[in-house]
Amino acid sequence: MKQNKSSLTPKLRHNWWIDMTLGVTAVLTVISSIYFLVYPSSGYQGGRNPQYNAVLVFNRLTWDMIHTWSSIGMIAAALIHILIHWDWISGTLNRSWQVITRKRKPFSRRLTYNIVLDGSIAISFLICMVSGFYFLYYAQRGPTNEVLHLTKTTWDLIHTWSGVIMTIAAILHFALHWKWVVNITQKILSSRIKFRKNQVVTSPVESN
Repeated sequence: MKQNKSSLTPKLRHNWWIDMTLGVTAVLTVISSIYFLVYPSSGYQGGRNPQYNAVLVFNRLTWDMIHTWSSIGMIAAALIHILIHWDWISGTLNRSWQVITRKRKPFSRRLTYNIVLDGSIAISFLICMVSGFYFLYYAQRGPTNEVLHLTKTTWDLIHTWSGVIMTIAAILHFALHWKWVVNITQKILSSRIKFRKNQVVTSPVESN
């Protein structure tokens, strides 16, 4: 009987680790966002704001650091993810245009659903990233804090709702690929367990 070889190629392993990093940083970003939705900033107000620096497990400064650095990690992982899958992305865009112009047959329902989700994630991610950079670099500058004739309140709404749309689309994307995630995760964990067991078996026994 033939022995089944592992389908975990180095490329697939790298993809899994990048996707895992992207997922973890995204979860941290969403969790930290919940704090700012529950306790929106309205300033210290000379001590008249009881919600200023409110503690929800952590204080506002800690949540701000978590949100900032997890967002940066998510952006970095997303850019790497895009670079790795660029051939698929460019090819899908080309085929999608051919479908729109009726030069080829329509995609299957699942693939169409996947493309719509990916497009929603990409657009909302870009908007959320740009508005996030506004708060990182421009929100505290100048008397009006306006950039591109948009006030801080407008930028806040853009950042919030693009983040909500991105989160919903990402959850649906994750659900669509749930079987793949579980399958690859199980294989990677089992391979790591086997590797550690082999290390224990093959390690030399120290003599007294």
